Amino acid sequence: MRILYLDLDTLRPDHLGCYGYHRNTSPNIDKIAADALRFNHYYCSDAPCLPSRTALMTGQFGIHTGVVNHGGVCADMRLEGVSREFRDHMLTENLPGFLRSRLGLKTISISPFASRHSAWHFNAGFDEIHDTGSLGMESAEQVTPTVLEWVENNASKDDWFLQLNYWDAHAPYRAPEEFGNPFKDDPLPAWLTEEVLEEHKNKVGPHCAKELAMYDNSTSPNYPRQPGDIKNMDDLRRVMDGYDCGVRYMDDHIGQLMDAFAEQGVLDELIIIISGDHAENMGELGIYTEHATADHINCRIPMIVKWPGYTDGGRENNALHYGLDLPPTLAEMFEQKASISWDGKSFASAIKDGTETGNDYLVISQCAHVCQRGVRFDDWMYIRTYHDGFHLFPKEMLFNIKEDFHEQNDLAKDRQDICQKAICLLNEWHDEMMLTSRSDTDPLWTVMREGGPLHARGTLEKYCEFLKETGREWAIPELRKRHPKEFSDIVEERVEDLAGKNLNMKFSREP
Repeated sequence: MRILYLDLDTLRPDHLGCYGYHRNTSPNIDKIAADALRFNHYYCSDAPCLPSRTALMTGQFGIHTGVVNHGGVCADMRLEGVSREFRDHMLTENLPGFLRSRLGLKTISISPFASRHSAWHFNAGFDEIHDTGSLGMESAEQVTPTVLEWVENNASKDDWFLQLNYWDAHAPYRAPEEFGNPFKDDPLPAWLTEEVLEEHKNKVGPHCAKELAMYDNSTSPNYPRQPGDIKNMDDLRRVMDGYDCGVRYMDDHIGQLMDAFAEQGVLDELIIIISGDHAENMGELGIYTEHATADHINCRIPMIVKWPGYTDGGRENNALHYGLDLPPTLAEMFEQKASISWDGKSFASAIKDGTETGNDYLVISQCAHVCQRGVRFDDWMYIRTYHDGFHLFPKEMLFNIKEDFHEQNDLAKDRQDICQKAICLLNEWHDEMMLTSRSDTDPLWTVMREGGPLHARGTLEKYCEFLKETGREWAIPELRKRHPKEFSDIVEERVEDLAGKNLNMKFSREP
């Protein structure tokens, strides 16, 4: 057997033709999808990059692995501890390790991911690792030659699993200038109107319309497709076209790979899985060019499975699934027992006969840009915010994503009945996760105690100066109220106050 896993960073399914996008971004992916099972409600359990791929490879939620942030304690896997033997469990329970030890597959990764995040656990179980060398800043033309060389030398051999990363949809958008812009005459997504943009220009927080560089509007000459801010509809087009050009440029390179597999005579029997780590906010919740929230848009990812003999002719699946459902699915497809450590639920029956055996609801988490947990159920997306990442999000948000796909109309105040149901589901999930955890600590609260998400630490005081420069000083009092520890004057005032109290206590004890 031969399995190709196309791990396409930051790819929104709704920006692919096979998922209904009006722009021709993905002709080669669409061709694969025509004979594949396409999942319409497939979500990463933990966003963004490091938590998501850790969940995929381990088959476990971040609340179990401990990996929910991009820095601090919760960017590292929890130690196995006293139960660890000569070798740890990752050797055989990480997805590639499982495929190698149980099925005898040769496992190969062409990816810089472990280096990008110092996520060495990602490599566990791979026989070969080809680090493409630019820490995730690669453009497709830097990746494809390595893949083509591997295909020429190895594809005709039997029994392998190849995981391959492309990064072109990740900001800063990097399709070479000579690629041009095949979308210059195509309309923008209809929901992004001038009125919507004007509203977004007054929002605050990293990667809002006036600070695409996270906390300011700086740009780099190395990335001409990436503006520093969005002043008007022309700038908005530049952002959208930059993202879509990245998708199309990557898709062209995927076409080269398919041709190479065909030349080796293995394409017709090749199992192809196409997915990613997370999607991208492109205006939703007022955020652009970033994967910063635990919502429907950012956590919904493509999942396309082409399995010759099972998915010929193409089908779609509408059940709710997690990215971490893939390891138990592959185990069942190859008649192997799933690892006891995996949290996912197999969707092998969906591949074999179209049975939709999904989850009743999903809980998705984000602790690198904000601290949020979201509950996806029925037509609803509920989001609970613990740390707002300086976006001034309310404690609760609720969206009917069937009627409001891009999350523009928050219904939390009007539909407290739905919010209460979501809270019950969140509590149910949390109880189950903690009862089955090797730790008595929820890593979300570890992140909160450390000072919040990595990408929102030690930046607020300087950011407030940028808010003044851009006419949004109205937000500063509320930011100071919500995040007092981020302001040095408040910290100094508090220290002086405590010192004074201690001094008075000392004097009061003396005769």
